[in-house]
Amino acid sequence: MSEIRLNVITGDWVVIATERAKRPEDFTKKKEKRDLPPYVPTCPFCPGNEDKTPPETYVLKDAEGKWALRCVPNKFSAFSNELEIRKERFGLKQRLTGGGLHEVIIETPIHNTTTALLPLPHVENILVAYRERMLSFYKDKRIEHVIIFKNHGEGAGTSLEHPHSQIVGTPVFPGQVMNRLGEAIRNYYYVNFGDCLYCLVLKDELRDGIRIIGENESFAAFIPYAALSPFHIWIFPKRHSACFAFITDKEISDLAFLLRDVLFRLHKGLSNPDYNYVIRSLSPNGADAKYFHWYIAIIPKVTQIAGFEMGTGMFINTAMPEESAKFLREVPVEQDNKGNGLKF
Repeated sequence: MSEIRLNVITGDWVVIATERAKRPEDFTKKKEKRDLPPYVPTCPFCPGNEDKTPPETYVLKDAEGKWALRCVPNKFSAFSNELEIRKERFGLKQRLTGGGLHEVIIETPIHNTTTALLPLPHVENILVAYRERMLSFYKDKRIEHVIIFKNHGEGAGTSLEHPHSQIVGTPVFPGQVMNRLGEAIRNYYYVNFGDCLYCLVLKDELRDGIRIIGENESFAAFIPYAALSPFHIWIFPKRHSACFAFITDKEISDLAFLLRDVLFRLHKGLSNPDYNYVIRSLSPNGADAKYFHWYIAIIPKVTQIAGFEMGTGMFINTAMPEESAKFLREVPVEQDNKGNGLKF
């Protein structure tokens, strides 16, 4: 019999379709794999092609003085860095000029790798770049909200194979974010006791244990009780904070380890599926909000949204969250002797 579960963080009802449920391994990516070279002469993100991107805004270098990570403005930005914000209203119609910020974080010089396979210090570099660029974006008075995200694979919306993430600063506060904040502020536990719903969910998941994928001193990764889709994963910080930009260096090390570990388990267990991940966070000015808790959402693209979801706003999940978490926990992970690499 199917279950209908409430995702208390998003406010969504999710149909856990047990009668249509698949085994976790049935979500393994089945399309043909292509062997990519470590360098592609025509790729604008590969070393030697720096003139094909706008000048970098941020760079981290390796011990030899070569760049290990670069941030550059997106040549095809959704927003214009030059525009001032001007609002206009015509009755019910409203518009404003599309000023904002949009950058690409080129995560590594190597064309044919992925976050799951990078050395641990390099994943730390990526997270440091996220932190520094978020802080920089929020210094622009036009920016209302900053979003950091990664599209991995064609099915997740990426157009360039070279490993990269994106950071966007928008001049408006997105409706989806407003809805999440509304759920957090209106929930029973915050209204009556001042408790952060996210902290309570994290404690609940750690107590249950059956949906936990991994944890360390600073973070826990789990598939939520009412996951919106198969293998939908959340990584929550154990320290309450509403803003990712105030993550400490120790937390960056812990997050790098757990993020890479989770992505590796997806990479190996589901044969490198396409996925999106996003950092959900408030601004530095909202860092002390007691009702919100920043986190990372990872969404493997192993199913498609269809008419029912579009017509109702409800989700159908054909994978039991408990079984999906168990599957990922049991993926064998072998570290090198320094803990810097993962291998099959």
